[in-house]
Amino acid sequence: MSISNEALQKAKIESQAIAAQQQIGLVRTQLAGKQREMRLAQLTRSEISSLPPDTAVYEGVGKMFVSLPAPTMQDKLGGQMKEMETEIEALGKRLHYLETTAKNSQEHIEKMLKGGGQ
Repeated sequence: MSISNEALQKAKIESQAIAAQQQIGLVRTQLAGKQREMRLAQLTRSEISSLPPDTAVYEGVGKMFVSLPAPTMQDKLGGQMKEMETEIEALGKRLHYLETTAKNSQEHIEKMLKGGGQ
């Protein structure tokens, strides 16, 4: 008993489509988390910018807090925001790639089903 080449191709494409759908869900979750972190950093930075420059600002480090000058904290948050922007952009590109892969796999499966039914 052998499995036809077409059935093997269909199974492979279906597994690719399922894997792409799972990855899409994972990437969307990661993207939402990064966007949430970005908003938090933006809000924190805007709050710190409204304070006088000599105000004591504290950063949480593990179970303790470390005092930093307000401008230093703003610079640090700015750097974090730039990193998050690049990560969000990379996740967006990955999401687009995975959505395209899933769409192409689905179209290929539909073509195979239409071709096999004739």
